[in-house]
Amino acid sequence: MAKKSKRGSGPRPGSNRAERVAARRARQEAALEAPARPFGGLAAECDLVALRAFVASATATLELASTPADGRSIVLGTVLPGAVPGIVRETDGAPQAFVATQTDPEPADVAVGLASAITWATTAAVGSDFADAGDPAPLTDLLVADAVLDITVHDDFGWWLHPGAAVTPEVGQMLQRANDTILPTARLTNDSGIGAPWWVDAGERAHLRWVRPEPEDDLMSALARIHAAGNLTLGEGSRFAGSFRTHGLLVPVFDLDAERHPTEWTQALNTFDAHLVEALADTSDLTAAQRRSRDGIRGRQVTLR
Repeated sequence: MAKKSKRGSGPRPGSNRAERVAARRARQEAALEAPARPFGGLAAECDLVALRAFVASATATLELASTPADGRSIVLGTVLPGAVPGIVRETDGAPQAFVATQTDPEPADVAVGLASAITWATTAAVGSDFADAGDPAPLTDLLVADAVLDITVHDDFGWWLHPGAAVTPEVGQMLQRANDTILPTARLTNDSGIGAPWWVDAGERAHLRWVRPEPEDDLMSALARIHAAGNLTLGEGSRFAGSFRTHGLLVPVFDLDAERHPTEWTQALNTFDAHLVEALADTSDLTAAQRRSRDGIRGRQVTLR
């Protein structure tokens, strides 16, 4: 007599496990389809990457391609209360919307997630709960693509609250917990205007985290040329630590003397900036020494803290 066939080991249709497996598969498929550079095509790409990857508390008013019918402003923030994608509140008698670069859960496609929040924020009623916009227009259609961000860096999350709002003990505790996570941060400026250099005080050492827009191979070759020439430095009190990748971009990192104010690094930053512009313009083959430098730089990956 033939043996009875065994039940399959997969989840039963309609079970909670089946739903979880299906949701996980959908996230994996969406992640594979997500663009390598979610903010590509926007002049603010490097700053958007920074605001999503490591800046704790900052805001910037977005320049929209089409102004909302009621004229409301939409403010981009790093993270909102409850890590929600967007909120709308009343400010000076008019709706004001906020959208976030950092949310929980994180969207599989960062660009679509932010576009959905912006789309919702243009028409949502004051105090309404966020609702996904479904299939929003691309960020390059929603925003003025060549606009840069005028970023305000905050040393706390007081901007979460309506000006003059009463702070209850519960809200005060929430703000204090959030404030305790903030590392002192400043957006630096460089003469070429290329990329987004950010100073971050991590405690024992400070760092320069410079989000760059160039293809990784081009940037690695340029850094190798600079290293071989002995110029991969911001001078005394600095050390090239390595680089990390995020949202399709490479971010070189320098360790810095934390006792120095961020503006004290401006001159050294611009000296290095000039070396980098020159090295990026050099398309000749790398020398043997430069190739060794490139191999060493590739092997120096850093982890954010």
